[in-house]
Order: sequence, then structure tokens, then C-alpha cells
Amino acid sequence: MSFTVFLKLVEIQTKIASLFPFLLGVLFSAYYFSEFDLSNTILFFVAMILFDMTTTAINNLMDFKKAKDDHYRKNTNIIGQAGISKKSVVRLILFMLLLSAALGILLVYQTSILLLAIGAVCFGIGIFYTYGPIPISRTPLGEILSGLTMGFGIFFISVFINDTNSDLVHIAFDGAEFLLGGNMLDIFSVFFVSLPTVFLIANIMLANNTCDLEEDIANHRFTLPFYIGKEKAVQLFNLLMFFCYAVIAVSVLLGYLHPIMLGIFLTSPLIKKNLNAYNEKQIKRETFVVAIKNIVLFSSVEVLLLTISLFFK
Repeated sequence: MSFTVFLKLVEIQTKIASLFPFLLGVLFSAYYFSEFDLSNTILFFVAMILFDMTTTAINNLMDFKKAKDDHYRKNTNIIGQAGISKKSVVRLILFMLLLSAALGILLVYQTSILLLAIGAVCFGIGIFYTYGPIPISRTPLGEILSGLTMGFGIFFISVFINDTNSDLVHIAFDGAEFLLGGNMLDIFSVFFVSLPTVFLIANIMLANNTCDLEEDIANHRFTLPFYIGKEKAVQLFNLLMFFCYAVIAVSVLLGYLHPIMLGIFLTSPLIKKNLNAYNEKQIKRETFVVAIKNIVLFSSVEVLLLTISLFFK
């Protein structure tokens, strides 16, 4: 397997969906909690990217194996297109999965046993998102769980691993007994500030499923757009984008973010232009890129403004 084929198999261009919640979580930890740990941050970043590539490779393998459309198997899916053996893909998946898990265990050792539980939930959703008799990605739950797992899950872990004082959530053991504690208001602040990324990542899956609706039905993938219809799926895509701006405004009012974050509204004309293009037609090769453009534009400016806000802390 060549390196170029490997990058296509793991769809390296989609890893940006993991990068933004990671960066925003680290920056929010530094801004709101005044906490930052370089070694934990680097370790988590590598483990996260490896696991993201693993789930994408599993998704491509499962789509190849379960495809009912022979044209899709041979000409669309990268495994058939590049003539990769399924055994090679499985070996690659196992290698990346085990390496990611090993780095995760090391991170648990350096932080808290609680990370093991949090990571296990994310691992479970990530694996069964694309694997099993009925993968989550083939159900109407795909948008919700992908948004929450990546948008909130990665964001939360990025804050948690930098929380060296264990103020966010912690566990203490006394013999056979244990005491779980934390700060509900702080946990809520992390959840609320992560919502724009949750919505933007959910929109990537929503746009993908809307554009692929006919192909998905042919391959027995019954996703959210199948149940609510294309028109309502497009409306939901627009609504989630508008909610991103609302969350930032409310976060500033609640004191979670610095007022400079309101500069995010300067992106609205470009976002509106993107939405208009998507609303006109939902074609994979032409307008799916709108979902990618939106997360890159919105989250890049969010990262920039959050970085600048550190100087006003």
C-alpha cells in the first residue's frame, strides 16, 4: 500500500474535524481555567489523530464489505479502487488501534483513571460508529453521536488532560470506597462552549448523508436524511450553523469567553454565501465542500480570537 493510498484510505483531509475541537479545548483550558500541560497535550493529539484514522479506515472497510452496489465497490470505495487486500487493511487498522490505545493508557497513567472511562466511551462509539451488524453511521443517530463524540468529547478531554489541579472532575479512593467529585458549573461551561464545534461536525455528517441519500438507500444505509427528507435535512443544516453564532454570543454574556470572540460574526457574510450555494443543490462533488468550508472558516477564526483573548486574560 503506497503512502498516497494510505492517506486516501484514512481520508486525511477529514482529520481537520478532530483538529479544531482539540485546539479549541486546549485554548479554552488556558483561557478560562488558566491550565496547560504541554506533554499531555502532545500525547493526546497523537493518540486522537491515530484513532480518528482508525475509525475512518474501518468505515471504508465496512462500506466495501457491505456494499450492494458493485460499481461503488470497484470504482468509488478506495479499497476496490486501489485494489488493496482486505487483510492489509485489517492489519493496518489493528496497528493504529493498538498504538492509539497504548498512548491512551500512558495518558491515563499521567492524569487520572477517569480518563480511562471517558476514553472507553469515546473508543466504543468510534468503533461501533462504523463496525458491527448495524453501524451507527448507517442510522439516524450518526449526526448526533459524531457531533457529541468529536465536538464535545475531544474538546472535553483536551480540557481534562490540562486540568493539573483536578478541579473539573476528580476521583479519590479510600480502600474499597471511592469518591467522585467535580464542578457542575465548570463542566457546563466546557459543554456549552464546545457546542459550535458539535454543530459543525454534525453538519459534515449531515451534508455527506444528504448528498449521498440515493446512493445510501441503494446500499441499505438509512441515515437521518432518509427519515426526515432532503428538504428538512437542508433546513437543519442551516439551523445548526446559525446556532453556532448564538452560542458564541451567549458564551460571552455568561463570561465564558472574552467579548473579542464576538468578532466571529464577521464571518457571517461568507457563511451565508456558502449556505446559499448548498441550499441551491446538494451534490457531493459540488456542494458537500460547503460543510468543510464552514467548519474551517468558523473554527479557524474562533481559534484565532480565542488565542488573542489569552493576552487579555
